[in-house]
Formats: sequence, C-alpha cells, structure tokens
Amino acid sequence: MNKERLSKVLLSPVVSEKASRGAETASQFAFRVTPDATKREIARAVEAMFGVAVDRVQVLNVKGKAKRFGRLQGKRKDWRKAYVRLMPGHDIDFGGGA
Repeated sequence: MNKERLSKVLLSPVVSEKASRGAETASQFAFRVTPDATKREIARAVEAMFGVAVDRVQVLNVKGKAKRFGRLQGKRKDWRKAYVRLMPGHDIDFGGGA
C-alpha cells in the first residue's frame, strides 16, 4: 500500500453523540472512509496519520436516506463508516486545545 492511497482512505471523522461516547469509554473513534477501503488499509491509514497503534477495525455501510424536496424525491449517497479501536494507552486528539 502506497502513502498516496493511505492518505485518501480517511475522509473525515464522524462527530456524533455515539462516536463521542465510544471515544471516552473505549478509545474507539469513528471515521468516514472511502467505499472501497479495506480494514487493513483503514488501520494503516490511522496509524500513519495519527501515530497510534490500532487494535481492531469494524466497518459498516450506511445507506443514504430518502429525502423529499417539495414534489421531488431524492436520495442521499450511501457511505461507509469505520470504527477504529486503539490499543490501551493511545489516544487521538481532534480538538487541539480548548
């Protein structure tokens, strides 16, 4: 796996109540990832980008919601989410300060 591919695997962190609770209690962080990313690629991308050790990765596909815009019906895109659990003693700080 080359560094260019690993830099494009992680799209953004998922910020939600569930993701925050997982980060506080179990050192588990949620990321939005590319649809074709594998668990091994996700783990290596997190390790390279944040300098932490990854314990395990769980991946799920999120189906896009059906939405209406007046008379028009539409659908949001499907996307892929990864829950990354870190080894004990490792942490990721997205805030950078108070």
